[in-house]
Amino acid sequence: MISKNMTISIPSGLEARPVALLVQVASRYDSSIYVECGNKKVNAKSIMGMMSLATPAGTAITVTVDGPDENAAMKGIEDFLTGK
Repeated sequence: MISKNMTISIPSGLEARPVALLVQVASRYDSSIYVECGNKKVNAKSIMGMMSLATPAGTAITVTVDGPDENAAMKGIEDFLTGK
């Protein structure tokens, strides 16, 4: 299991369209992927869960990944959220 703190760099934050794209990215991996913001922790493969975070650009989050492809999954999520 790996965890990493990061900041959302997507200009619009995680609104509907970026959330849908993030869920698609997360769903490519077999690992469990969770995003934590404040006291809320949600499954990154859940559109409704991710929408409930309502995270604007510049928000600090923690991503936790656990599974067989966790390193690749963390890189994919980080690249998406930081705009790489």
